[in-house]
Amino acid sequence: MSTTGFASFDSTLEKTNRVLRDVEEHYGWTKKQRSRSYAALRSVLHALRDRLTVEECADLSAQLPMLIRGIYYEAWNPSHVPVKLHREEFLERVAAQLPYEVEGEVEDLVQTTLRALRPHITEGEWTDIKDGLPKEVAEVLP
Repeated sequence: MSTTGFASFDSTLEKTNRVLRDVEEHYGWTKKQRSRSYAALRSVLHALRDRLTVEECADLSAQLPMLIRGIYYEAWNPSHVPVKLHREEFLERVAAQLPYEVEGEVEDLVQTTLRALRPHITEGEWTDIKDGLPKEVAEVLP
């Protein structure tokens, strides 16, 4: 069933909703708590984006669903990246962008969110991302 009447928009809405539902299912959140899964997606994407080089940012974004790509680039300033963050700083940055308390470890939230995105990212790109990060940050990624 078409939601928008435009196939590309319907496709990106479905893909984005699937990612959000995957995060919600992991935490037992309901659809009424969609703002939590959206905030998790946004905070993880922004922390990762800002740690990557401009080139790697662009490579990753090319594989994201269109709507998630918009979230990814929201308020991005390519002249300020990469931000040198170590493991704890990376996790603190994710937590600082969340408007709610994280149930459990922030690392679990990062891994859950990125696992939900993984079907959209090729193995080669995922390897490039991990190789471009410091080992201690790459170990946080699933």
